[in-house]
Amino acid sequence: MTTTSSRGAEGRWSVEATTGDLRARIRAGEFRRSDGSQGQLPPAGTLGRQYGLSRQAMNQVIAKLRGEGLVETRPGIRGALVRDWQPLVFLPQQEFSAESSPDADLLTGLVEAAARQGQSRMDSVEPELVDERIGAKLGLRPGERVGARRRTSVIDGVPALIDDSFVPLHLVDKTDWMLPQSVARGTNKVLAELGHELVYAVDELRPRYTTDEENERLGLGASGSVHAIELISTGFDRDNNPVQVTVLTLPGPRNTVVYRRRRPTPESSV
Repeated sequence: MTTTSSRGAEGRWSVEATTGDLRARIRAGEFRRSDGSQGQLPPAGTLGRQYGLSRQAMNQVIAKLRGEGLVETRPGIRGALVRDWQPLVFLPQQEFSAESSPDADLLTGLVEAAARQGQSRMDSVEPELVDERIGAKLGLRPGERVGARRRTSVIDGVPALIDDSFVPLHLVDKTDWMLPQSVARGTNKVLAELGHELVYAVDELRPRYTTDEENERLGLGASGSVHAIELISTGFDRDNNPVQVTVLTLPGPRNTVVYRRRRPTPESSV
């Protein structure tokens, strides 16, 4: 048994430390077969004896790894199967360039560029009362309503990120923006047709842990919260009006956020 993480203060393995250690061992390729393909972990009982954990505790570890997309379990098979799954490289700056494609969807461009399989699962599209945080960014008062599009992006069969967008309801009520399915031309195009083309965005990043509701949407279930990156993007139209707020919840084990920056040339700064 190869271990990489340190034990707890009392020299014992905790669920969290064991999860981290197995995560590192999986990523190091320790469980690969001789032909280089992904293999499987020993049964939970065997791993429990290695780490000094009960079977119940070891099942919690496996559940956490399954929630991160690193392993999968199947009925009748002892030992979780290791998945050959890599985090999605998320590039927020591609949002506006994606609009030139027939299917103006940022996720589609990302997964096609990486030769991966992806789909958006629409969780809900409905009017709702604006909360304080979103209201402050959109300039709305308490009690006003927004249109809310809530979806989860699934990459290679793993729920990889949550993508929720909010627009003042009076702008999009009874329009295609409120359709309860994906919009082929993209919801940003719908906003442009309504006279509110998004021309720039302000992105805010902060680390946090996933909530119980997010765990359910991401398929983490009872495996517990994971660290995540929250990206709050506020889109503005040509009149500098805030039009749309998009909140992306990107679980750390499943996503890498990359920004590309370029020094402006004298011509572009004029």
